Amino acid sequence: MGLSDAELEAVRAIERADGADDDLEAFFAGAVRARPVREVRVEPFLIARHPLTVAQVRHWLPEYEDSFAESASNTARIEDELDDLLGALPFRLPSEAEWEYAARAGTTTLTFGGDGRPDKDQVLGDFADEERTAAAENAFGLAAMGSANEICADVWVPHLTDAPADARPRTGDGPRVARGGGGDLHPWQGCDEWLLLLSATRDEVQDFTAIRPAARVPTSAASESDCPR
Repeated sequence: MGLSDAELEAVRAIERADGADDDLEAFFAGAVRARPVREVRVEPFLIARHPLTVAQVRHWLPEYEDSFAESASNTARIEDELDDLLGALPFRLPSEAEWEYAARAGTTTLTFGGDGRPDKDQVLGDFADEERTAAAENAFGLAAMGSANEICADVWVPHLTDAPADARPRTGDGPRVARGGGGDLHPWQGCDEWLLLLSATRDEVQDFTAIRPAARVPTSAASESDCPR
């Protein structure tokens, strides 16, 4: 878990290839937020294929309205309703370590697609098109990892030093960790939005967030109702 030296070098290679188009000084200065690299033991867990859509949020909050969404199949971006939704959901938030494990899908590269610069094909906010959703899946079958600004269970700490080695969330007061967010800056305007798609990129939740529910693995058939659909 974390932004490795090899990944940092891959970003530098992209910067060199792009010439003067990108100024990544701020990214490299903030790389400490995704370091140090460490090994984490992640127990089996369930996580949703994609973030909750507007229609799915309305299952628990029927009056929910989303000023960002164009349709009910769009990713729901939660603002003032966050506490209400988290209280109503029968699922939990993934820990930050679980989220990164899910995003990497067995890879150690910048994204699950490799060390090349990710492009808009990885950005997905509407899940009505099954063909496009499937094309945005990683090797675990999870779609659009990094596209939306997704909240994790951990409280924000500006580095990974002393983080649990067993994937438990770090708890406490203050804002939570956010992962991803490349799609929330659409249309891309050349301000390095692609960096938010990187598996190790992390920040703190600010204005709004998407939710990708997680849950424990059921221990019996009777527990199958606990699984996200």
